Amino acid sequence: MFMDISSEMIHALLPLFLTGTLGASVAMVGLIEGVGESTAQIAKVFSGYLSDRFGRRKPLILLGYGLGAASKPFFALAGAPAMVFAARFADRIGKGIRGAPRDALVADVTPPGIRGRAYGLRQALDTVGAFVGPLLAVALMALFADDMRAVFWVALVPGSLAVLCVVLGVEDRSVGTVGTGRPPPVRIADLRRLERPFLVVVAIGVVFTLARFSEAFLVLKAHDEGLPLAFAPFVLVAMNVVYSLGAYPAGAWSDQAPPERLLLSGLAVLVAADLTLAFVPGLWGAFLGIGLWGVHMALTQGLLAKLVAQNAPATLRGSAFGLFNLATGLATLAASLAAGLLWDVSGARTTFIAGAVFALLASALVITFDLSRKS
Repeated sequence: MFMDISSEMIHALLPLFLTGTLGASVAMVGLIEGVGESTAQIAKVFSGYLSDRFGRRKPLILLGYGLGAASKPFFALAGAPAMVFAARFADRIGKGIRGAPRDALVADVTPPGIRGRAYGLRQALDTVGAFVGPLLAVALMALFADDMRAVFWVALVPGSLAVLCVVLGVEDRSVGTVGTGRPPPVRIADLRRLERPFLVVVAIGVVFTLARFSEAFLVLKAHDEGLPLAFAPFVLVAMNVVYSLGAYPAGAWSDQAPPERLLLSGLAVLVAADLTLAFVPGLWGAFLGIGLWGVHMALTQGLLAKLVAQNAPATLRGSAFGLFNLATGLATLAASLAAGLLWDVSGARTTFIAGAVFALLASALVITFDLSRKS
């Protein structure tokens, strides 16, 4: 939660900081967001494997949160898009290092019968941070007379609190079978134990990610529809309030209902969000689409994490999250690059129509494959 507050204070303003203050193109915004997010996902494959290899999650979690906090001052110091690119890269490397071990630790400490609720709660707390951060950014923009660099400096405070929480509050749990002592080291060859049900989840996650490019484009869309610079963070506030309120109930629903039902519901909402953003004019249309985007996130993100956990052996759980995030990370890069280029060449409408098309393709995959085999 604290790290999300820190990151979203910056992320809510970063697209406009890049295009307005530093003179970057929308395609450059797409490149920075795509490389940043894909870097985070790709790094997870290595941190997940290492946490399985050594049977410890906390050291990598601490390193990841520490790197994320350390990157924050460089946004405030940036004088050109290249420095923002480097800071975003470091921040996302930190996210990648901590992400898979953290998600695996949630499964390590949670009984299978309430794992959907556990991931829903984790996602809800993440998302509380994701709307508190933009709210703080709005307040600080008013306090500092629209000085975005000053807001970026303040973001260092919650980032440091996140590191302190890891140091004082996180404990490792054994990832081996109870009663067998320390688990044997995981070898690369062991990854062959990740079977077809896991690969199906990866395939769906990849196509799903192609449909869900960076939220930076939601900020740009609202600004194009007339949202003033100082209120730009309200885009992420609106999306994440909806996301946070829905994440835990959706997690509880995933413990009771077939996963296909939730994923198809989420994808239907994503199609509606994209078409609203493409065709409904004005700020009210933009915020309606943004709210629907939050609904689809609540329905799907915790569920995808649960599906990864339940389709991987306990001793390979970190590696499974890492591989899933490697695949979706590459898809994130492609999606954000394509979205930025489409925006520059054909405008916002084409960008969101393309997102709706990929959401329909993901729906076809969900209908084709049985995700309930190992539920």
